[in-house]
Amino acid sequence: MFPYKKFIVNAITDLGFKSLTEVQSTVIPKVLKGQDLIVKSATGTGKTHAYLIPIFERLDLSVDQCQVLISAPTRELAVQIFAFAKQVSQFSEQAIDIRLYTGGTNRLEEIARLEKKQPHIAIGTPGKLKDLVVKTNVLKAHQVKTFIVDEADMTLDEGFLEDVDQVAATMNEQLQMLVFSATIPEKMQPFLKKYLKNPDTITLDTGAAGVNQNVKHYIIKTKERDRYGVFQKLLGTVNPYLAIIFCNTKESADELYAKMKAEKYNVALIHGGLEARKRKLIVADIRALKYQFVVATDIVSRGIDISGITHILNYELPSDVEFYVHRSGRTGRMDKDGQVLSLYDFEDTLYLDKLDSKGIKTENLDIKGTELVPVKNRNTRTKKEWKPGKSLDTAKILVKKPTTVKPGYKKKYQTELKKVQKKLDRKGR
Repeated sequence: MFPYKKFIVNAITDLGFKSLTEVQSTVIPKVLKGQDLIVKSATGTGKTHAYLIPIFERLDLSVDQCQVLISAPTRELAVQIFAFAKQVSQFSEQAIDIRLYTGGTNRLEEIARLEKKQPHIAIGTPGKLKDLVVKTNVLKAHQVKTFIVDEADMTLDEGFLEDVDQVAATMNEQLQMLVFSATIPEKMQPFLKKYLKNPDTITLDTGAAGVNQNVKHYIIKTKERDRYGVFQKLLGTVNPYLAIIFCNTKESADELYAKMKAEKYNVALIHGGLEARKRKLIVADIRALKYQFVVATDIVSRGIDISGITHILNYELPSDVEFYVHRSGRTGRMDKDGQVLSLYDFEDTLYLDKLDSKGIKTENLDIKGTELVPVKNRNTRTKKEWKPGKSLDTAKILVKKPTTVKPGYKKKYQTELKKVQKKLDRKGR
């Protein structure tokens, strides 16, 4: 069924893959041909295996050198990629040396081990890779054949693209580079032009095709009331197995977490401002289902695979629609149902129109007591019933009587009155 090395086929079977996803079937052949790629793809589409499968297929285990380098913007994503890679490699009869490099580890031990032997595949965060490749030169990146930059736009947002740039600058000109990203910001273009050779740009899962049909999207207008007050009422209407509550900033997340904690909710907090070791413990506890609610920033919407998420609650809508897609992609996985409930204000109208244009159909809800009840769509205009005689009353208001009495003034007034009345009648009907 799958034309790859035996151990890769066994790994795919173990994963339960019956067929390849769109991103996998599109990307894998191009990677095998050695092409440089820019892949714009939503989360939850199987993109990690889209590059892992072909790099394992091309790996030369007779050579003890670093052949593949993978950069991920967060420790959590790097750990997850490492786990996926180990799952594949365990079926190989020959040992495949895969190493993970992130903050909070024993640097001297890592350097000593690298000086003795290079890994076949190295996975790490930008800062750590820069330390091992550029500063100490113990990880021999000039031998690397394929360099993968995962979640490139988040790498840019977090300020790590310069580190990735410095690492890439040490590599040979024949390098194959694969860039995976949800969005391709303009600020990323100089980096892409600098390192990628005639790249094939692949855009997948846009519009309705990229929307998980198992997920229902609901919006609740705050009506310019206190946001947390409305959110409190919303919490009283849902009983999730596990809910991720998204905020746009660390400060907003800290504030919301403190309020929920004070009200005795079983809630955790995770964002990029926490130490890597603390984030690791929190993610482990979340996976162990020790919490019902998790307040987070978009660090969780990318790459941290947590099962059992039934609800996504957008305390604040993200600035970019693509980030909304990533957030909602955390639920409704593995053919399970999911719900996304978002608070919105009047100024979010254009944003919601963009969601509609991407094929994300939202339903309007309001909170009545402890229930969420459907209300008319935000774009629905109620056509008022037009009563006979109403147009005449309105016309009398619109057409002012002349202040000076002139010959024929009554006739002119009545003519203007009927003219305006006819216009109002046409509009009313």
